[in-house]
Amino acid sequence: MWPLLATLVLALMVILDRTLWWFGHSSKLDAKARDNARKLLGHGNFADAHQLGLSHRDIFLVTLTKGLENANTSLLAAMQLEAEHEIERAEARQWVLSTVITLAPLLGLMGTVIGIMQSFDFVGDDTLAASKVSGGIAEALIATATGLGIAILCLLPYNYFRRRVQALRSHLERWINHSELLIQSAGTHGHDVNAFAETVHPKPAE
Repeated sequence: MWPLLATLVLALMVILDRTLWWFGHSSKLDAKARDNARKLLGHGNFADAHQLGLSHRDIFLVTLTKGLENANTSLLAAMQLEAEHEIERAEARQWVLSTVITLAPLLGLMGTVIGIMQSFDFVGDDTLAASKVSGGIAEALIATATGLGIAILCLLPYNYFRRRVQALRSHLERWINHSELLIQSAGTHGHDVNAFAETVHPKPAE
């Protein structure tokens, strides 16, 4: 039961950590600012779009800012790299919940087996052996029930967090693709994003 208690405490700490992280992530999102950034990109106003990104902590705007700053090397790669960093932060420590979901029932089963083995030590001792054995088995089964309960407790938030990560990945991919299309469209009207990037991170002279 002590290992089961340790896994429960660890799982609760991870659940709390991930809950706080997603709460902080959601509090940074600004849909209105993203709409303004799209409009600025469409008009080729990269400087204002970049400044808008610098003034917000919205991960979509941060991704756009990284892309604009590195457009003279690879805009798409810079945006994708920043997006992957955010995905890694979103997925952090989820493997702990996945491990606990598998480990807790196994620990519970092992505790039950050990308890049953100890219960049969009473056989042959006295006339109350049967009641002691049955009582010992009932007590040992508590470990299995506890392990299953911990696994069920972790499964729900784990699937929720995993679904949030998948949604974030999908939204970031759409944002990156849309931003790239808007920048390319602005480029056809004479607005060169590479020229803007040179003002932020000029290439070293050869």
